Amino acid sequence: MPRFTGRTALVTGAGSGIGRTVARALAAEGARVVVAGRRPEPLAETVRLIEEQGGKGIAVGADVSRAADADAVVHTAVEHFGSLDVAVNSAGVFRGGQPLADFPEEDWHTQLAINVTGVFLALQAQIRQMRTQPAGGAIVNISSTFGLHTASPGAAAYSATKAAVTALSRGAALDHIRDGVRINVVSPGATETSMSLRPGETEADRTDRARATLPLGRLATTHEVTAAVLYLASDDAASVVGTDLVVDSGGSL
Repeated sequence: MPRFTGRTALVTGAGSGIGRTVARALAAEGARVVVAGRRPEPLAETVRLIEEQGGKGIAVGADVSRAADADAVVHTAVEHFGSLDVAVNSAGVFRGGQPLADFPEEDWHTQLAINVTGVFLALQAQIRQMRTQPAGGAIVNISSTFGLHTASPGAAAYSATKAAVTALSRGAALDHIRDGVRINVVSPGATETSMSLRPGETEADRTDRARATLPLGRLATTHEVTAAVLYLASDDAASVVGTDLVVDSGGSL
């Protein structure tokens, strides 16, 4: 039996990468999926892929750093499908490459707005809906090993935002578990997405780098990260609250 049959799921940042893979996997396991993001064309492609595999999905344009947009996405999910049972907050940006002292203030504010404020506002809107439902709901936030687990040159600001996601999620999990809302985190390491490519690096270069530096000898796939997300969002993880599940090919060991 698919784990999400009859449930409504919302995925932010669903136009590409991990977010798109999560949205498709939720649909494949029976969920009706609302995909949200800033760019309409990639979202439409995600919905097309969901429908092509026999699932149900709708796209909603949203800037996660705006409270009104976070509320509107939740409202749309409930209006179309009657509930909000699962939310995966995957929207995020990376700005880096410079030492902290040389890091542009504009990039700092951009990362804070999307990576931290975006998760904060999404959590507020999602929890307010889920706690009104008899069955509550489950939320999984996508963080990164560049947070509490490891550090990398030129990524101090990004790491700070991702550490904040984990801390915010753990606090919210404690605040709202008695409301029936279960909140957890997945922290991917280097994954087969465009974000893991270094400037000027090809995919072949990245494969060679992973072989030499990661204990597993390769990057994680988006499907492997997605498997962790779906586990935490499912009833299989009914007693898992406030955890930060690392999927990183051993890179933070």
